[in-house]
Amino acid sequence: MTAILASAAVGCAAPGGLSQLHAVREASANTRVASSVASRPAEPIAPAERPIAVRATEARVVTVETRLAAAAWRSMSEAEDVDSEILANTARCPAEMALVDNRVCVDRWEASLVERLSSGELRSWSPFYPVDGHETSVRAVSRPGVIPQGYISGEQAQRACQASGKRLCAADEWERACRGPKRTRFPYGDERKSRVCNDDIRSAHPVVEVALRLGIPDERRWSDGMNQPLINQLPNSLFETGMRAECTNEYGVFDMVGNLHEWIEDRDGTFRGGFYMDTSLNGEGCSYQTTAHDFRYHDYSTGFRCCMDPDRVE
Repeated sequence: MTAILASAAVGCAAPGGLSQLHAVREASANTRVASSVASRPAEPIAPAERPIAVRATEARVVTVETRLAAAAWRSMSEAEDVDSEILANTARCPAEMALVDNRVCVDRWEASLVERLSSGELRSWSPFYPVDGHETSVRAVSRPGVIPQGYISGEQAQRACQASGKRLCAADEWERACRGPKRTRFPYGDERKSRVCNDDIRSAHPVVEVALRLGIPDERRWSDGMNQPLINQLPNSLFETGMRAECTNEYGVFDMVGNLHEWIEDRDGTFRGGFYMDTSLNGEGCSYQTTAHDFRYHDYSTGFRCCMDPDRVE
């Protein structure tokens, strides 16, 4: 099994290689049924969806007047605490993002995608398909209780974040969010715990299982098999965002270890945190990183989350 995992961690696959077999995911992450469909399914999104953030021009500024208003009821001995309370309690990030170290907003949940059609209608992009050829029409969203987007390259993830007024996280931003304010090895503490994050490791490797199902020859398993839509729809594979509710820290960010690898801002290609089959081969927990792939690479295990600068405090 170790040899198989190592092969999966470093094997490179050309983008695409899509099978026509598509599995339909049921509401529960533990009950999935495979079926063949003719085209990629997508369901419309309610019109009330949150608009794209344009923080560069619409950022709210917390001013000295804001400080004075907050301090009016305080005693002089508490005055020095006013700034810290303003920072802690003022909504400097969108609701779907957490303020980390008072310096960066980080998506609470791994990203999924929405697609804008030529009619202007928005619909969910299937998280089991690459976005090759659709990069200009999708953007990133961060939501609880949905399947996050795998099968995405660093370049595509970066573009999807930018389309929502965000960006990929820098390495230190991502790691600070993962470790939490206590700077622990895992989001939940320094010692690895079973079934806290989605990193329990299936008994059968998903690429091997799907290759056998689809009749992909052994010698093409780690190339043609890496982007098959069925992989992340197998039982006990990719989970909905936040499904492992204890895989978090005081910042309120989820699944930063396990579930999906997460691309960060590195043109040479780096993803962090491991995925549901490996959170230890390339580092433990929040220190995990893979640098073996180009920024344009994607497979079933590669996902992302976005960051952005918080509103200013002056």
